[in-house]
Amino acid sequence: MVPFGGWLMPLQYTGLVAEHLHTRSAASLFDLSHMGRLTITGPNASDLIQYATTNDVGRLAPGAAQYSLICNDLGGVIEDLLVYRLADGWRLVVNASNRPRVVSLLDDLRRQRAFEATVRDETFDLALLGVQGPASEEALRPLVNGSLRSLAYYHAGEYQLMLGRAVPAYVARTGYTGDDGFELMVDSSLAPDLWERLLEDARVEPAGLGSRDTLRLEAGMALYGHELTEEVTPFEAGLGRVVRLEKGPFLGSDALTRLAKESPGRNLVGLSFEPGAVPRAGCRVNADGAEIGEVASGTFSPTLRRPIATAYVRSDAAAQGTALSVTIRGGETPTTVVSLPFVPHRTKAQVPSPKSGRPTSNFRLGTWDRD
Repeated sequence: MVPFGGWLMPLQYTGLVAEHLHTRSAASLFDLSHMGRLTITGPNASDLIQYATTNDVGRLAPGAAQYSLICNDLGGVIEDLLVYRLADGWRLVVNASNRPRVVSLLDDLRRQRAFEATVRDETFDLALLGVQGPASEEALRPLVNGSLRSLAYYHAGEYQLMLGRAVPAYVARTGYTGDDGFELMVDSSLAPDLWERLLEDARVEPAGLGSRDTLRLEAGMALYGHELTEEVTPFEAGLGRVVRLEKGPFLGSDALTRLAKESPGRNLVGLSFEPGAVPRAGCRVNADGAEIGEVASGTFSPTLRRPIATAYVRSDAAAQGTALSVTIRGGETPTTVVSLPFVPHRTKAQVPSPKSGRPTSNFRLGTWDRD
């Protein structure tokens, strides 16, 4: 168990690499209850979220979700989050360490702009469990009263879980691994029973914080405090597509409008290495002996069996195929700029139409295009 965002989290159960590979081949169970869960209701709930976040919640139908950001007045990222549109309100899933700040920010905006909305922090009322991997839908099928096959990527709905009796759950086809999977929100009192029931399936094994990090890095997904900080803008992070300037004023929109017209001086890139030394966050990135950037996240990829990293580098060194080096434990390790993600996503790409059986839409999204 290790401290993480104010919580104690399981680092591993059977081992980081074993849990990582099991997720890629079958299904893993993650306790995600450290993530903040906020519910916003009221006549101006959508106006509050629209003003607070960079993406356009007006594009969401009930049951849909989007990836979004909250930015400061200079355009730096305060938070990255998921926004779900409920039948009668909204739900935000935010990072554990940023939850108090986001709650306070939303309350301040509500008062300052006279939005008629209620912000409820339900983090301790709702547990959040993730089932991730190619076998996740089949593993969940016996417990869910209803079909998950028609649930599209970045969509969610109210379901009944069969835990001796039918209990309500909010089930989303979302995740942080790049694989198909689901995130389930249930009353906290039901979480231990649900955890045990899920583990009765031989395909499902528990996984901890360590493998969650290696999985998300292979998938090219950001971790707040590494790829995203208040000193990083969405355009530097390759997240310009979730900044909807056309929707009207929102937090940081003046700065982001100006920044959108400029070429960023640095860019987030992937770095690929030959087997050997593993880069870590903060390692220096060099070109021709001169420092041109810094590693944001680095690890050994169990899938690729070699080190990988993300880094912010000077924009003139960000092109794919550029040869660079990273200072690791005092030595210079060669590396090459590559595109993200490192491992292709295997999310639910197409959802059959209930009437025709033919695919209705392509829901497979790129690394950052989670909107």
